[in-house]
Amino acid sequence: MAAAASDVAGAQYPSYDDDEAIFASFLKEHTILTVVNYSNDDIDDVDDEDLMLEPTAEGKQLVRRTACYPPHLQLIKNREPINNSHQKTYLVEVPLSELVIWDAVRGLELAQRATKNATRYHELFCNVIDSVLTKMQVTGGGRRRGGASSARDSIDVLLEQRQAQQEARQTEIQNNANNVGDDVNGPLGGGGLENDAAVLGAGNAAGGTATEDLPALLMRRYELRVLPLRRPGVYPPFDVQFRDNDSSQYVSPGAIQAVSLRQIRSRAMGHLVTVSGMVVRASDVKPACTVATYTCDACGCEIYQVVHNKREFLPQRLCPSTDCQRATKHGDTLHLQTRGSKFVKFQELKLQELPNQVPMGHVPRSLTVHCRGELTRLASPGNEVTIDGVFLPQRVAEGGYRAMKAGLVTTTFLEAQNIIVHKKSYDDSISGSLSEEERTKLEEQIRDIATGDDPVGTLSSAIAPEIFGHEDIKRALLLQLVGGCTRKLPDGMRIRGDINICLMGDPGVAKSQLLKHVASITPRGVYTTGKGSSGVGLTAAITKDVTTGELALEGGALVLADRGICAIDEFDKMDEADRTAIHEVMEQQTVSVAKAGIVATLNARAAVLAAANPLYGRYNRRKSLSENVNLPNSLLSRFDLMFLILDVADVDRDMALARHVTYVHQNEGTESAKKSETVDTVPVDEDDMDEDAEGFGDKEQVDDIGAPEISSNVLREYISRARKHQPVVPEDVAPYIVEAYVSLRSQGTPEGRKQKNGDQTVMTPRQLLSILRLSQGLARLRFSDYVAREDVDEAIRLTHMSKASLMEHDDGGLGDQNSAKRKWGGEDVTSRIFNIIRDYSTSSRSQRIELKLVEAMVLRKGFTEQQLKQCLEEYQNLDIIMMNSTGTHIEMLGDQEHH
Repeated sequence: MAAAASDVAGAQYPSYDDDEAIFASFLKEHTILTVVNYSNDDIDDVDDEDLMLEPTAEGKQLVRRTACYPPHLQLIKNREPINNSHQKTYLVEVPLSELVIWDAVRGLELAQRATKNATRYHELFCNVIDSVLTKMQVTGGGRRRGGASSARDSIDVLLEQRQAQQEARQTEIQNNANNVGDDVNGPLGGGGLENDAAVLGAGNAAGGTATEDLPALLMRRYELRVLPLRRPGVYPPFDVQFRDNDSSQYVSPGAIQAVSLRQIRSRAMGHLVTVSGMVVRASDVKPACTVATYTCDACGCEIYQVVHNKREFLPQRLCPSTDCQRATKHGDTLHLQTRGSKFVKFQELKLQELPNQVPMGHVPRSLTVHCRGELTRLASPGNEVTIDGVFLPQRVAEGGYRAMKAGLVTTTFLEAQNIIVHKKSYDDSISGSLSEEERTKLEEQIRDIATGDDPVGTLSSAIAPEIFGHEDIKRALLLQLVGGCTRKLPDGMRIRGDINICLMGDPGVAKSQLLKHVASITPRGVYTTGKGSSGVGLTAAITKDVTTGELALEGGALVLADRGICAIDEFDKMDEADRTAIHEVMEQQTVSVAKAGIVATLNARAAVLAAANPLYGRYNRRKSLSENVNLPNSLLSRFDLMFLILDVADVDRDMALARHVTYVHQNEGTESAKKSETVDTVPVDEDDMDEDAEGFGDKEQVDDIGAPEISSNVLREYISRARKHQPVVPEDVAPYIVEAYVSLRSQGTPEGRKQKNGDQTVMTPRQLLSILRLSQGLARLRFSDYVAREDVDEAIRLTHMSKASLMEHDDGGLGDQNSAKRKWGGEDVTSRIFNIIRDYSTSSRSQRIELKLVEAMVLRKGFTEQQLKQCLEEYQNLDIIMMNSTGTHIEMLGDQEHH
């Protein structure tokens, strides 16, 4: 029965001694593959047993199997810098996947046990590494470099003093024993090294942790990180590791799936888990005590207390040495000294669920994350992170009033082992995380888009493809994602490069859908509503730090969206006191706070995308813009582009819109795979398509239902590369921009038209900077470092379209392409373009006009090149105008009017 019971116990409970032996063998025997750069002459001299040839695209690649941990641990023993870095703390990573690679049986079992009992095995791995480092000898290279002799710190001095003190006390005890007798001190007399084990045992039996021995944690000069399965190491020696394509489910990198906070249950307690979320608060980095050192006033001993991974501890009061226990009847003789104590950097993060992980109608959950050592200062508020850590319980307080008030309630936290900060801006590329085949495919897609006829139109079609129309608005949103160039002048002044856009219009025109889609595309996008956001919720709030009780600054939505886009819906329904906080952010891009004794300026370099509804439910054309939208002109002038989207009944447009919506519902979206399979089977009448093309132009999405769709990853990578360019305005383009701005400024208040008070349709000086920012964004999309005239023309066209949509038209085609395709009085697009050409010919008294000049005039008025081409072809067929043979000039054949 006893044997059977022992077998059952062995099957249920692991043997930690055996696991220590397995891990020690792993440290000694494990090898990794590294790429060796040999020349062709040196290949023959290399031993074939040390190499493994791998075919590559260039030919052959030499891969050598080298020892993994012994060279790295030898550098730690020698205290030599790794890779010539000045980092004082050494990092030792133990990816559990490497255990599986080393031994598929023993390594896999050890990895699974370490995953389920992470804290215990973390300490076990540290003990094994400590024993290996103790057996190592400092090599000569380390002494020549000053590693062992000149790298002495306070811990080394403390160790030498401790050893000298123990030797002196041993000598004194031996002399007393020889002079007086062995029975004077008793079985526990002396308090020397021979009695430390007894003292330690008594302390452990009584529940104490104080001891005279130097703890291993005090002398530990490295940080151990245990990485979960399928998580590769990134620090030496794994930074130069060659990873082949392993098909094992425990080894293949990239297969690990992070879970949301609400998916972590009680069964994961003590396990090594991987969670993803957004950091909403980060405390200051403060020193946390891991080993407390005391000095006894009575006997002079130094006592050590290990308080690792504890938020609170009860300081030791009584000296555990035998001399003090015999001599001291009462009174405290221990005093805490910081000179011999060990502190590590400690930071507390608050992790919250991502918006796409929260079910509808639920409140986002949060979790506290403890970061120690080199894991601090890696994440800041607003970052999306993936954290590998140990899920542990924590008492609210160890004692006192807080513990009495909390009762039996226990909180949970995550002890971080690894933090991966996802790309927080477009400056970070995703091509590095892709395979060779995926990277090649991505390069081809980007090359095809960049060399296409209309890269801006192609990319803008990938923004909310389920939403019909709004082509100019989507182009503006694309330019907002790209942004302009932020200029920092020598005197310290900063000119913003972010583009702010405001969408105003009737309900039901997909404003909120556009906002949500843009917020999901940008790496740091925050979506919020005006009524559900307060002033401090958008800018910054003063909160009390749970750790220290001090007042801390917590960033709001605009601060979390730094270097991203903050989408604010229901912008008109915000309180006036809350809306005033956005004025500084939109122009200066900072948040100034002076509250509760904290005076600070936070960065809020975010582009604002706002959506507002008219004050009276629907837009009233008899009133000005500021009267329809309850927003002050000082705030409206800070928007670079303002689009008015009205819901106007139009038979052709309504038919095209209904067809598009039914197509999306029929095919469950507009993915390229669905399109490639179903585009040939969708019955569309050619006559209807021709009518729609006439009514909406070639840039509408009516004829592009079967076009291939661009994925969000391709769009992000394209924008990431475009933002690396910093285009400047050449000398020959600058006068052109000045002339265009003056022309638009004069068009704001035409003669004979009475300007309404408070109407925000006049061109303001801020619009000049808007034209520059839009031009720089268009130049970035061309991967150019210089702004061309075509970019300025397109920027002016978008500005004109934005302004034209705010004017009162009679035909009702506002807020979309129709606003530029019809004229006051019912004239169509073709007649309006011809009138521009004819008026210029009459004023210049010349029948011969250069085509480039005509294109500049027409584009500046808000028309497109396709519409100009269609007009020229139509009037050539009527023999009213004629093009020369080279196609560079237009000649007026007669003074005729088109009826």
